[in-house]
Amino acid sequence: MYAVTPPDAQTVDQAVRVIDLTGVLANAVLGGIAARTARLDIVGFIVLAILSGLGGGMIRDALLQAGPVAAVADPLYLVMALIGAGVAFVIPFRSRPARWSLTLLDALSLGCWANVGAQKTLELGLSWLPAVLMGALTAVGGSTVRDVMLQKTPSIFGGRTLSATSALVASSITVVLWLLGHSTADSIAAIVVAATFSLLARHFDWELPHEVHAPRPARQASRWLSHWWGVGTDAVHHLHHDGGATAVVSRDPDDRNDRDDAATREEVVQREQDRNHREHDRHDQ
Repeated sequence: MYAVTPPDAQTVDQAVRVIDLTGVLANAVLGGIAARTARLDIVGFIVLAILSGLGGGMIRDALLQAGPVAAVADPLYLVMALIGAGVAFVIPFRSRPARWSLTLLDALSLGCWANVGAQKTLELGLSWLPAVLMGALTAVGGSTVRDVMLQKTPSIFGGRTLSATSALVASSITVVLWLLGHSTADSIAAIVVAATFSLLARHFDWELPHEVHAPRPARQASRWLSHWWGVGTDAVHHLHHDGGATAVVSRDPDDRNDRDDAATREEVVQREQDRNHREHDRHDQ
């Protein structure tokens, strides 16, 4: 019976570097595809490819201030980004297998970049929280800058790939295993978990919760007024004074569907004015 020997640190580092460079290439191609969709010229292809493939690491290294930016110190990163721009400029990537291949490489690079960012932060002696944040920033910073350059809402704020969540999970796994002394296994675990989570989120259209509509005091007050004064169920936010007449005016569009059919706003205003006129005539008599 053969025993399974775990990979040594050097083998893992080499595998991580291959995935890292492949992720740069894949995300550079994605940046080029975005440039093609926006009908940009070759300069736009190059800029978006570099930002998409290397932007997260550049932001991380600039914030950590620990030597030169890795994308500049190692020319191979820039070469891969430029190759990605050229590939996207020539090939439209309209077929499903090509798109799926880019999606798979993007998911793998997501965990790889989160792992690299968290490890680099921990190696500088910083605590676990900056490591988690820097890992996530490394993973999603490039795509965010790319979307901002195209005047689009960044996909991490509403996309169904949950890339930011996957990056946070991957960097958290890296930090936990690093603190436990398993620095070799953290890279493998981060890449596998992040890629699996991202692909499942894309396949099942997972998304995070959006805004929650909690009851507001003004809305509750308006319903109380409508119940006791017969004003209707519009939220009462403003008192409109017209010629001595005090009329209730609704300013909340959310409650218009709850309006009491027996009394519209115009009827309420007219009723208040008639009542004030009668009181005024009574005082004059």
